[in-house]
Amino acid sequence: MPEIDLEQQLREYQAHFALTAPSGRPALYQAKIDELRSEFAFQSALKVGDRVPDFTLSNARGSAVSVASALARGSAIVTFYRGGWCPYCNLQLRAYQAFLPQFEALGASLMAISPQMPDGSISTAERNALAFEVLSDPGNEVARQFGLVYTLPQELRDALKSNGKALPPINGDDSWELPVPATYVVAQSGEIALAFVDVDYRRRLAPERILDVLHILANKQAPEP
Repeated sequence: MPEIDLEQQLREYQAHFALTAPSGRPALYQAKIDELRSEFAFQSALKVGDRVPDFTLSNARGSAVSVASALARGSAIVTFYRGGWCPYCNLQLRAYQAFLPQFEALGASLMAISPQMPDGSISTAERNALAFEVLSDPGNEVARQFGLVYTLPQELRDALKSNGKALPPINGDDSWELPVPATYVVAQSGEIALAFVDVDYRRRLAPERILDVLHILANKQAPEP
């Protein structure tokens, strides 16, 4: 198994940010996470037992990729991330890349989805040496079907602008909407077997948990001896 401790990497980056960020920025981000946690409609997000929506999106090369084509081959891992500008997202994507051979050995296809435009997806895939599908979701249309979309408050818009990470030129619209980071494992039947949704973008699903569920699904699909 790859020697990747995603949770530790996320904690270390969070500690680094706390030491190097502009004054008051970590406290602002924490306050807005807490605010979103109290306001987000968790009941609307897809959960275990729901069926995955049928969707088709463009990958970093401009080719159409559908969840149906992935499920025709086996199970699917569908992960929503904020964009290549997000350091926590990049840590997650690189960790999943390290586990990709094991995911694929269990018959799973991995699809990473963000609202950033295709050029951003290309940069994200190349910078992180990703060999799985990196898909663009214009206007968060697919993320909306999963019940994951929220709008950034003005304070966070101002913070991203000050960091050179204003969303309109990245995502190609003026909505300032993002998906809550979420990861789903979908059985070949189309039923969601694992759902991880957290408004705290500093937390991500460990790849080992994905492997555990994929093993269960593989055993269910294995023919009787």
